[in-house]
Amino acid sequence: MKKAYYGNYGGQFLPESAMFALNELENAFLKFSKQKEFKAELKKLLKTYVGRPTPLYFAKNLSRIYGHEIYLKREDLNHTGAHKINNALSQALLAKKMGKKKIIAETGAGQHGLATATAAALLGLECEIYMGATDVQRQALNVYKMQLLGAKVNAIESGLKTLKEATTAAIQAWVNDIEKLFYVVGSVVGPYPYPMMVAHFQSVIGKECKAQLKKLGKKPNYILAAVGGGSNAAGIFEPFIKDKEVKLIGIEAAGLGLSTPYHAATLSKGRTGIIHGMKTKVLQDDLGNILPVHSISAGLDYPGIGPLHAHLFESKRANYEAISDDECMRALKLLCKEEGIIPAIESSHALAFLEKLCPKLKKKSVIVVNLSGRGDKDMQTIREYKKGTIYG
Repeated sequence: MKKAYYGNYGGQFLPESAMFALNELENAFLKFSKQKEFKAELKKLLKTYVGRPTPLYFAKNLSRIYGHEIYLKREDLNHTGAHKINNALSQALLAKKMGKKKIIAETGAGQHGLATATAAALLGLECEIYMGATDVQRQALNVYKMQLLGAKVNAIESGLKTLKEATTAAIQAWVNDIEKLFYVVGSVVGPYPYPMMVAHFQSVIGKECKAQLKKLGKKPNYILAAVGGGSNAAGIFEPFIKDKEVKLIGIEAAGLGLSTPYHAATLSKGRTGIIHGMKTKVLQDDLGNILPVHSISAGLDYPGIGPLHAHLFESKRANYEAISDDECMRALKLLCKEEGIIPAIESSHALAFLEKLCPKLKKKSVIVVNLSGRGDKDMQTIREYKKGTIYG
């Protein structure tokens, strides 16, 4: 099924019992995403409820420091504080149109869980969130917000107790009650049609960015975005993929370093494998067992990556680099002090790559960084951070 793949990656690697729900979801998505009423309702919610379009901000002080024109796509200004609401609200609205009464979701940093709980409250849907117990501790503020919004939060105690285990638990719950539940996947991962659907809903970021740059009379040379599963990067990359002169760079989590086992740099160190219903690049051992991962960022410590990114990497349309915990934290503090913006730890990985990219550029360039979220949720981790520490 060619439509289910990006090049060699993607597909549907789930039990036969899940095929009914995947086919139902594909048909509903293809129907409603083209329907004028659905598009109009979603557009209105994104404008009046989420706060779109988000600004494209010229970072004057960063530009002075790095010697290039640096623009930030301000997804941190969305309702709930990150890009996740774009997709969660869209999927929740789709679930309601399909007649579903309950939605479930996995979450790492808690932003997708928060966005899903928010959408559920708005649309009158029951909501249950699966989250690794380690992430429940380090993202306690988001957990309380989800509960305040009426969602049930399940802390998963297996494995490393982070995003991989939360995703596994959510898939198991979904398969066990597949006719009644709607699974709101938070990134461009999982079996088809999820990667395609999430990329479609998040592409609003890149479409806005392209129009905003055009209005300014600017053509971007580089677009940077952090990559865990890869939804914020897919969202800003997607409208630029055919613009070959625009260089796309995804930034993975190098954790304590690529030479150590403590990282989450799937494309830098992974191999082709199967995880969570998709064929993609995976961090695994010689026997195919999924390796433990580490990042100071709860949203990036995932041992796989969306199939779109695996394809962009293999086809060399996009480059993927890795940034360590320490490099990330330095960039976070720099943005705070120079621009008065407190970014999420996830987004700070992309910001940190400016330090490596800018000195190599011979011509003055226009660089867009997708500021995918704000740092409210990360205050405890930022305050307690010590170089070389494995958190969780």
